[in-house]
Amino acid sequence: MLPLATTTWDEKEYQALQTVIDSGMFSMGKYVQAFEQDFANFVGSKYCVMSNSGSSANLLAVAAMFYRQKNALKPGDEVIVPAVSWSTTYYPLHQYGLKLKFVDIDKETLNLDLSQVEAAISEKTRAIFAVNLLGNPIDYNKLNEIITDKNIVLLEDNCESLGATLDGKQAGTFGLIGTYSSFFSHHISTMEGGLSVTNDEELYHIMLSIRAHGWTRNLPEDNKVCIKTGNPFEESFRFVLPGYNLRPLDMSGALGIEQLAKLPSIIAGRQANAVIFQNIFSTIDGIQIQKETGKSSWFGFALIIDAGKTKRDEIVKILTENGIDCRPIVAGNFVRNDVVKYFDYEVQGELVNSDTITDCGLFIGNHHYNIESELQTVAELIKATL
Repeated sequence: MLPLATTTWDEKEYQALQTVIDSGMFSMGKYVQAFEQDFANFVGSKYCVMSNSGSSANLLAVAAMFYRQKNALKPGDEVIVPAVSWSTTYYPLHQYGLKLKFVDIDKETLNLDLSQVEAAISEKTRAIFAVNLLGNPIDYNKLNEIITDKNIVLLEDNCESLGATLDGKQAGTFGLIGTYSSFFSHHISTMEGGLSVTNDEELYHIMLSIRAHGWTRNLPEDNKVCIKTGNPFEESFRFVLPGYNLRPLDMSGALGIEQLAKLPSIIAGRQANAVIFQNIFSTIDGIQIQKETGKSSWFGFALIIDAGKTKRDEIVKILTENGIDCRPIVAGNFVRNDVVKYFDYEVQGELVNSDTITDCGLFIGNHHYNIESELQTVAELIKATL
């Protein structure tokens, strides 16, 4: 009755796919380049690099920080992260030898508890990888006040929050690099896909190289990474950085162009549903909902059940039986996952709120079309179960 995600495609997306198929050129090409430019223009950033997933966008962002000429990150540097996010916020940090410092979230916004961030900052802190959770931007005005005059870089994982704004500025553009996802369940869908944006030309060129094997082929003649020879034959297989193959297909670029044209209406539909959600669920005793910062793009609707885990599990069972998809709030308290035994990490204080949403939280899907009747049904089922 209420799935987590539904398609936003119509005949325009299928025609875009067919156009690429008819061209016979499927690998990264002119449609990816055009989409990157369109996306940069939409969010108000100078540069954009598309990759094959939001996870890869995070990997590109972290990797690029190691190859800057000035203020490069190095193994052992400390990075502050929220305890609640998706796994691939953390993995690139671990893979590049950085030390993760997990900080609790604010129970109302579900984003970083900024008072805990301030307490977590040490002489070793070199970066904050901020995450805008479920469409909701962080209060970057306050966060920037905290790190002013400190040698701390702000990176921004905005994979769940395309279209969110704070004071009219797009989420994902407050940090040195911001990342986005265009996976099926996200605000726009390009099959698989991710985007990394920056206003820093050097980081842009570094990401262009790392995305495709670390070679020079995709770099402009005048670039911040290397001096090109002017010989296309030599430059075709010349490697200057340790890279990957994170390239998207040109079909994904063509899809992105069409999806981006629809994005304002997609966000408007989600925000209209959010008003309905807030009106209905804010009146139900025994649950808490996410507090909006700025203008959220409402990836989904989070619920925290005051009565605890047993009642939360009962509600999950009832919703599932009635055709309503629900999931944990992102990955919950990530420190409770077995994989962290491989990390170099520490925890700032106690992760009380992160534990609470792990044990007592769930989220349901939001969509670009009206779901008022579905939300009413969810509310009635929950009230009958509490």
